[in-house]
Amino acid sequence: MKRVLDFLTDLGSNNNREWFTANKNRYKEAETVFNAFAGQLIGAIGEWDEAVRGLTVRDCTYRIYRDTRFSHDKTPYKTHMGVYVCPGGKKSGNGGYYFHVEPAIGGEAVSGEGESGGMIGSHALDAGIYMPELSVLKSVRDEIFDNGEEVLAAISRARQAAGFELDRSNSLKRTPKGWPIDSEWDEYLKLKDLHLSKMVDDAYVLAPDLARRAAKDFRSTHDFMTLMYRAARFAREEQA
Repeated sequence: MKRVLDFLTDLGSNNNREWFTANKNRYKEAETVFNAFAGQLIGAIGEWDEAVRGLTVRDCTYRIYRDTRFSHDKTPYKTHMGVYVCPGGKKSGNGGYYFHVEPAIGGEAVSGEGESGGMIGSHALDAGIYMPELSVLKSVRDEIFDNGEEVLAAISRARQAAGFELDRSNSLKRTPKGWPIDSEWDEYLKLKDLHLSKMVDDAYVLAPDLARRAAKDFRSTHDFMTLMYRAARFAREEQA
């Protein structure tokens, strides 16, 4: 993974087409390394989560080229690489497991477009549902309101086993309509995403057993993900 970090670090300081074209071979080498890791991670997670078995690397990885049409930031390339292991693949809208690699440049966070939110400028593991459809978000909130103790217990197990924390960065200021104000689940009902994050350092990313280690950490979130899968499934069954 060192080739990946080295390339992304240099790209962060030279985010232009001329530099990228001159270093296209380095990008291809970094992409090959990352895709090999992604394949290992997909396989390792599939050993204990049957919902993601059979996915390919292409199903779960992203292009490095940024869509700048509606962005003030016109830099042409992402300065991170990510793999999103979720049922149906990255375009399905389903929750899943996301691994994000993005080195800091000169001690500063790198700007970019994260696929799973809350982790720009760092390496991170993320598990849950990000920017769900409104029907799915409502179902997730129903899950919290009806089975809040079960949800919190799953979050606690992930925290204790592997250091995951609930990401509270994307939250409403007021209780959403349809739920009672000031219930014991109020702070969780206000969340617009429901996902767990774990920040990791270069040493973690450079470990020779990275895929197995990451899959083991992600496994601590499986109970939480099972609840998120259930909520999404209920939402789609109601729409059918």
